[in-house]
This record gives sequence, structure tokens and C-alpha cells, in this order.
Amino acid sequence: MKNVKISALGCYTPPRLLTNKDLERMVGTTSQWIVERTGIGRRHIADPGVATSDLALQAAKQALTSRNIDARELGVVVICTVTPDTLFPSTASLVQERLGARRALGFDLSAACCGFLYGLAAAVPMVATGLHRKVLVIGADTMSRIVDYQNRSTCILFGDGAGAMLLEATDEDFGFLDFIAEMDGSGAECVRVPAGGSRVPASAETVQNRQHYIQLQGQPVFKYAVTALADASLELLNRNGLKPADLDLWIPHQANRRIICMAAERLGLRPEQVMINVEDYGNTTTATIPLATRDAIANGRLRKGDLVMFAAVGAGYTAGSSLWRWAY
Repeated sequence: MKNVKISALGCYTPPRLLTNKDLERMVGTTSQWIVERTGIGRRHIADPGVATSDLALQAAKQALTSRNIDARELGVVVICTVTPDTLFPSTASLVQERLGARRALGFDLSAACCGFLYGLAAAVPMVATGLHRKVLVIGADTMSRIVDYQNRSTCILFGDGAGAMLLEATDEDFGFLDFIAEMDGSGAECVRVPAGGSRVPASAETVQNRQHYIQLQGQPVFKYAVTALADASLELLNRNGLKPADLDLWIPHQANRRIICMAAERLGLRPEQVMINVEDYGNTTTATIPLATRDAIANGRLRKGDLVMFAAVGAGYTAGSSLWRWAY
């Protein structure tokens, strides 16, 4: 088995911004109310006609360019998303074609806000076993397409974006260390889009009833997120003989500042150990962790050799954490 590292990172957010002031004119809310409850100040929103594959493609190109490799070197393209361009073909196939990754296989992975962590976990053994030399994991979502902008409890939360990480083998003592995850299906109805699948197919009635938009039960989701985010992180640290104080940086899913801060407090983390950038992007679902990683590097908070943990919770319910020795 080979060591597996993240060798490149690329991110993309659409240029158009939706600020809290904009939302004040759309729904019955105030910027102060949004900031106090979520910590979010603005979100990036894709223009009409722009789809998830478009965002993913830009992030992928940035990752490959930063590593100076050709897309034909890729063995696998994994797209983590809950907003695919279509039910089928896969968004991965669309990105593979436009990227020019002719030799790559690919697939979509759906695990909501945990999707990117699960994508990394799926990719690591592909590289570690030598089955593939280079695997590109992309988290991309256009959440604005499934947000009801008449519902202030959900429309304030989400934005659009994409992030890509390239995984390769390495002879250095850097890279992937461990991963854990859990699923609690009892919370399946707490965060969902009710219609559009085989259970409730799309119809004029489902459209009229706004059943193709996100429905979220705030209180149980908040409670689960705080507990699961902290527990998944602590369990992984304990399994590796580590303490929260040993982390150089904790990069959680960026859904809500209050959730992040409360989970960090449960872990006993110092503020300088916690990466938060939700104020600039909102919840971009599968893209939050790569976007936060990009900003951490840019701000000098993540350097080669640092012990970094990614952690996330999402619909399903799903939760997980991933431990890495940062490689560049």
C-alpha cells in the first residue's frame, strides 16, 4: 500500500453575489438576523444557464493547472454533488468529456454535505493500491437551483461553488492518515428535497406545491450537526492516539458559524485551530471543505507538514471526519 497525498487544489465560485441586503428585499428578513443566526454575509450564485458541471469544470482546470498535468493523466473523476446536471448521464461523464480526460472513468457520489469527505475516502484506496495513479475528487453544487427564495429559513443559507482535489501516491510521510463516517437514517426527512425521485415523481402538483426545493427542520438538524461534528472528530483523534490540541487546523463543513463554534468548543479547540469562511460563501454543500482549504492556504494557516482534519455533517443524516498530514 502506498501513501496517498493531496497534490493539487482548485476552486471556483461564480462571480455574481447575493448579499444579506439583497435578501432583505426578497424575503422578510434582515442582515442582522441572518448574521446572528448563521454568520453568513454573502453567497455566490450561478447565472441562469450555468450548471453544476460548469462549476466543477473550472475547479478541475485550476487543480490540473496548478499541478501542471494534462487531463489525460487522470484515472478517475469523482463528482460529489446533490445538484447534478441531470439524473443521468452522470455529471462526472460531462466533466470528463469537457476536461479532455479521455482515459478516465468516473461516477457521481451523493452524500449531501458529507459528499466531499466520502469522495476522498472512496478515492484513497484507488491510489493506495496502485489501481489508479491520479484521481480527481470534485465537490460541486448549484444549491441556488433547489432553494426556495420565498422561504427565509432556507434561502439565507446556501450558495454555489466547486472545489477539486487531486490525489496521488507519495514516497513522503505526508498525506492520508485515517477516516471515519456514520449514517443515521432516522434523520432522513429532516433535510430533503421531497419530489423528483421515484417515490414522488415530478408532476404539475409537485411543482405547484414547491416540493422540488430544500425542506429543512432547523432544530433537530442543528442539534445533530453540533454533536456529530464534534463526536466524529474526537473519535478519529482518539483512534490515532491524538488530542484536539495536536491539530494544526480543523476544517469543518461550513454550514453555520454557530454550529462550527459550538462543535469546536465541545472539542476544546482554540480559535486559531478552527477554519471558518462561511461568511463569504454560505453553505455550498460539497464545495465548502475545498473552498475553506483554499482560503486557509492563502491566509498562511495551512502549511506543508501540518496535521489537518476535515469534518462534515449532512443530510441522511451523514457525518464523518478525515485526517491528513498536509503535503504541500
